[in-house]
Amino acid sequence: MFFIFGITTKEDKLDFTQTFVCPNCGAYGRLEVFVTYTVFTLFFLPIFKWNKRYYVKSTCCGSLYSIDSDLGRDIEKGIKTKIEESDLRPIYTGYSQRYCPSCHYPIDPEFQFCPRCGSRL
Repeated sequence: MFFIFGITTKEDKLDFTQTFVCPNCGAYGRLEVFVTYTVFTLFFLPIFKWNKRYYVKSTCCGSLYSIDSDLGRDIEKGIKTKIEESDLRPIYTGYSQRYCPSCHYPIDPEFQFCPRCGSRL
């Protein structure tokens, strides 16, 4: 008799988005909520889940935050909630502001020339 079982980590995007002004890059963006969990499967059917963690990703600069499990469960259940800036615990902030060495104008990291003075970066 064969038993096919396994333990794996999965990630699901929850049905929640919120627009906001990003505290890292200052751009207008969107927050998307994800849940990661470990699952035990038997014959490719999930039997039980554990180790749930909830994360928030900003679409403007790609920053990643963690949120409390209580807030994450409320979002997962579909209860209308709002994520405050104080709820976000930074894990990865993908944005670093650069300035032109000639005119000190703020520029995006991928620019090769300053959009204000035209000097090579």
